[in-house]
Amino acid sequence: MTHASSRITGVRSVALSVPDLQATADFFTKTWGLELTENKGGIQYFKGTGSDAFLISLRQSSGPAKLIDVSLRAASLQAIHEIQNHLGGHGKVISQTAPLSEPGGGVACTISDNAGRIYQIVFGDTQNSASPEQKDRPIRLAHVVLNSNEIEVTQKFYEEVFDFSLSDRTKMMAFMRCNSDHHSIAFGDQDNNALNHIAFAVPDLDAVMRGGGRLKDAGFPIAWGPGRHGPGNNTFNYFVGPSNIVVEYTSDIEQIDDNYKVGAPSDWTWPPGRIDQWGISPMPNQTLKEAQSKVFFQTPA
Repeated sequence: MTHASSRITGVRSVALSVPDLQATADFFTKTWGLELTENKGGIQYFKGTGSDAFLISLRQSSGPAKLIDVSLRAASLQAIHEIQNHLGGHGKVISQTAPLSEPGGGVACTISDNAGRIYQIVFGDTQNSASPEQKDRPIRLAHVVLNSNEIEVTQKFYEEVFDFSLSDRTKMMAFMRCNSDHHSIAFGDQDNNALNHIAFAVPDLDAVMRGGGRLKDAGFPIAWGPGRHGPGNNTFNYFVGPSNIVVEYTSDIEQIDDNYKVGAPSDWTWPPGRIDQWGISPMPNQTLKEAQSKVFFQTPA
């Protein structure tokens, strides 16, 4: 049995540090379809057409790109307290609940798990009136996928601390649910704890396909896709952006409720040479596979 989280309502945003801020900002605005909403204190914030104040924040740093945190929206201020109380031996509090000065405001605390993944837990941020959907622009974050070298431990952290539930388990992935989306977080069974990819929801399949053409024209070929996943039933096109940041356009994310039957690896098998429902796309290319193990969480100060 699966259930929506009592503590987290969704994934809000991702913060990254990158070695070439201008090139990465240009990618996310001119090519990917986000809009720069604020540039404050050396941090640039980029929004989609949905209600979230921003989806990605970028700042300049030396060395390879780093994942600063994944921001999750809490159901209430009490939920933040519950998350901190359930950390126990699973992780630690990095910063206590305090007001935010970034777009949307609100309050947040920052925690980490024992593998060094960092999460900002936000409540009370202002959400905008959603803009009219634009056919090729991202609306919101659909999900974030992180690698895990101890996937059962990572799953337990999400279940006990964030009250997520497992929606499906394949041979290589664990899909975790917090709302009606089939998954908001997933974990790739790997030998590292890097960022696997960030998925952006776009309005429909046409947007996924047109996005693929736009990225290709801009010099960012499709690294995997187009296709339709099994778990989640969502369509996809994957790309490797600047500094090995892997991003996905996706649509048609399956909406589930507590009656959804949790799938096991045996429920998600494909004929030889096929790893999605359609089977028309080549396998993920080597550039994508390598990039999915190159962006790690930044060690907190």
